Amino acid sequence: METMHVDCLVIGFGKGGKTLAGRMGRLGRRVAIVEQSDSMYGGTCVNVGCVPTKALIHHAGARRPDDPPEAGFRDAVHSTTRLTDALRAKNFEMLDTVDSVTVITGRARFADPKTVEVSAGTDRLLVTADTVVVNTGAEPVVPDVPGLRTSAYTRTSTDLVRDPRRPARMVILGAGYLGLEFAGMYRAFGTEVTVLEAGARVLPREDEDVAGAVAAVLADEGVTLVTGAAVTGVTDAADHATVHYRVDGRDLTADADAVLVATGRRPATAGLGLEAAEIRTTESGAIAVDEYLRTSQPHVFAVGDVNGGPQYTYISLDDSRIVGDQLTGSGTRTTRDREAVPYTVFTTPPLSRVGLTEQQAREQGYAVGVAEKAVAEIAAMPRAKIVGETRGLMKFVLDTATDRVLGAALFGVDSQELVNTVALAMRHGVTASELRDAIYTHPSSTEAFNEVLATVR
Repeated sequence: METMHVDCLVIGFGKGGKTLAGRMGRLGRRVAIVEQSDSMYGGTCVNVGCVPTKALIHHAGARRPDDPPEAGFRDAVHSTTRLTDALRAKNFEMLDTVDSVTVITGRARFADPKTVEVSAGTDRLLVTADTVVVNTGAEPVVPDVPGLRTSAYTRTSTDLVRDPRRPARMVILGAGYLGLEFAGMYRAFGTEVTVLEAGARVLPREDEDVAGAVAAVLADEGVTLVTGAAVTGVTDAADHATVHYRVDGRDLTADADAVLVATGRRPATAGLGLEAAEIRTTESGAIAVDEYLRTSQPHVFAVGDVNGGPQYTYISLDDSRIVGDQLTGSGTRTTRDREAVPYTVFTTPPLSRVGLTEQQAREQGYAVGVAEKAVAEIAAMPRAKIVGETRGLMKFVLDTATDRVLGAALFGVDSQELVNTVALAMRHGVTASELRDAIYTHPSSTEAFNEVLATVR
């Protein structure tokens, strides 16, 4: 068996891992990065996550009503595949061209705390390292529903982003962020979409008025949303699946050409041999880490989704900064430094949020003020009318005692950009009055702040 020793071994080619590998390599450190599949160079985001899903959503929004849905969908998938192929090749090149970085394709498994065995077919390689960084991400969870795992029509988001066959009917299990993004996208391509949600409403982490606004837009587009739905089984027929579910004591069914499971993702730790390395995991199966992202083995770190933190690419990137600071910097940066981390759900229009919801702020005892207005009613935001997307609302949650912004839910055109401005303001103590009275370009979506923040109640 061949052996090699490196200063830093990274397991997984995701955002945090590849960024850290490149940083260490450019500093002259000997680095090996292991990825189990050459189709995943660059990680989940580039290949089966953020990039392809958002590209398909973009194509869906650009589709004209008279365009043939099958051809349009097929072209969108092919175009998206070309994009992800190019990005994957670029990600490989960015590390492969660093002299002290070695990219290895194979499956990694700890043999002991400082030794990792990499296998590819019958080939074996033992890698020892002073520092090991685990960056294996997360994988879709398929619930233990009778017939679901064995159905020929069950799909995950990973399966769908490269499949050019447009299902005429789709049932989506779960009305969270992923489920609603796919619901809107497939509906825009002409698929009949039914979303089954076990909870009382969609988007349970959002305020009820915000979640209701998103649900209303999806319903207006023709998506069928069923809440309080307990899925009891899936059965296959010759050319479709039937999803069986129960609502208010009634047994109902929905036929589908594809059943998308959008019920969450779990840390991908299976097969890593964490026991051999004596690396502890949490009850949820994530690798347990401290605020510096160190595991129970001080020389082993875990970054990205595998450590159980928020499953966002930009959190994985920040994880790499924390570990990099431990290895080459002052060693003071921690996860506690994170404030006002925003996120976006790419429905159409997108929903973006940062900070506290109104409900959370009231529960925490703040003197809560709310500034809220429907996008269609914001006279100072002509951009929405210019681009023909006036649906949605803007909502700010304020602390009236200090004039600070506690949180914001922005459901409307350009919200994925606006939320970053709000997050930056929150991190640096910019008051709601300052945001309200600032000078913004025209016509832009940002100038809506001038009007919305004047409606505090």
